[in-house]
Amino acid sequence: MQVTTGTVVNGQVVVEGSSLPEGTFVTVLSRGANEAFFLTHEEEDELLQAIAEIDRGESSSLEDLLDTLPRRN
Repeated sequence: MQVTTGTVVNGQVVVEGSSLPEGTFVTVLSRGANEAFFLTHEEEDELLQAIAEIDRGESSSLEDLLDTLPRRN
């Protein structure tokens, strides 16, 4: 896993400082132009633990998650 930052240019995310191989799957977290993103040490640890669980295959599919949500009538 790799953590990097980027900027949206012409509707595409341009990664700063490193290149990713073609076809790489990515997750994008965005913030407003003037909005900072801070985590406490505990929140960062929790996030890293969750990422490790996903890397080990200990996650649910989107379909399984959607099945747990209440249905709209």
